[in-house]
Amino acid sequence: FKKQADDAYKMGTEMVAFCNSQGGLLIIGVDDKTGAIIGLTFKEIQQTNALLVNAASENVKPAIVISTQTVDIDGQNVIVVTIPQGKDKPYKDNKGIIWVKNGSDKRKVFSNTELRVMMQNCGNLAADKDSVEGSSYKDISLSILKNFLYERYTAECISAGITNTLLQTTEIDTIVNAIDVNFTIGQLLQNISLMDEKGQLTLSGLLLLGNSIQRYRPVFTVKCISFVGNSMATSEFRDKMPDREIEGNLLHQYNAAISFVTRNLKSVQVEENFNSIARLEIPLDVFVEILTNALIHRDYYQNSPIRLFIFDNRIEICSPGILPDSVTEDSIKKGISKPRNQLLFDNAKYLLPYTGIGSGIIRAMKSYNHITFENSY
Repeated sequence: FKKQADDAYKMGTEMVAFCNSQGGLLIIGVDDKTGAIIGLTFKEIQQTNALLVNAASENVKPAIVISTQTVDIDGQNVIVVTIPQGKDKPYKDNKGIIWVKNGSDKRKVFSNTELRVMMQNCGNLAADKDSVEGSSYKDISLSILKNFLYERYTAECISAGITNTLLQTTEIDTIVNAIDVNFTIGQLLQNISLMDEKGQLTLSGLLLLGNSIQRYRPVFTVKCISFVGNSMATSEFRDKMPDREIEGNLLHQYNAAISFVTRNLKSVQVEENFNSIARLEIPLDVFVEILTNALIHRDYYQNSPIRLFIFDNRIEICSPGILPDSVTEDSIKKGISKPRNQLLFDNAKYLLPYTGIGSGIIRAMKSYNHITFENSY
């Protein structure tokens, strides 16, 4: 709410804050302290509309398009300004200051992390598409590459007589020719954005196909520790996976993390019969879904590992970064998915166990209803 709009710069800062957040409505002619409707005269409406248009074009960078509507409330005219969520974040005022909404007010943004999240959310920045300096085709695991291509281009491979049983003994050039005779393996990987035009792997290419991610990105791994007690402050560990055992591409990390879970969780009898099969105290499906989610959706601009910590009273899986824009703890429980790493998301399904339709968290919660989520920097 604003009593009046008489300063184009101040109106511009409000618009910047809305654009960098979720968009919203700015109502002029209402006391922002009491909520009382003050109203605007015809002349004030004309002046205000002109000022708002000027603010949107001259005091918001890049410029935005707004819509205004004059609304009669109990005989008093107010202006309702609709400001859309920006698609080219971060927006700045004409002094170069970035603002975001903070409840009914606004605040300046100084954090590089917050700026990076803004740019990621509107598609202006994507870690998984970045080239990995110094990497090349030589860093690719040939067996993983063959499996990936077969799963992605199954129909083409089968049509060429390449079956799953013959896959690993088939030359890579033969597989590529079955997919497209006009492509080399380098051209094929460039076509699906897993390699750049210089022959370097993109981060997605390295994460999915690389022999060793950690040669180029040492902290892109999973730290697996089983503690004695319920605090990280303890110096006692039941189990701690050495880095060398989990270092590798995402499929290797996933398999190693699942192995760590299964050897550290207790097994319980689910039936009274003495000879009944014991099951893990927390269903394995839960970890399949949550770990896959962490590997694919973590923030790869954060230089830190995923943490899988087992305590006596809980298990914590910490994925670096915060939830993408407009996604909340409640929305992910409903299966709402907004991939942070779209390229990785589109291609990981050919190697990792997930469907890509946003149902993983729902399945995990159905298997075990004691899961909680926390979103924080």
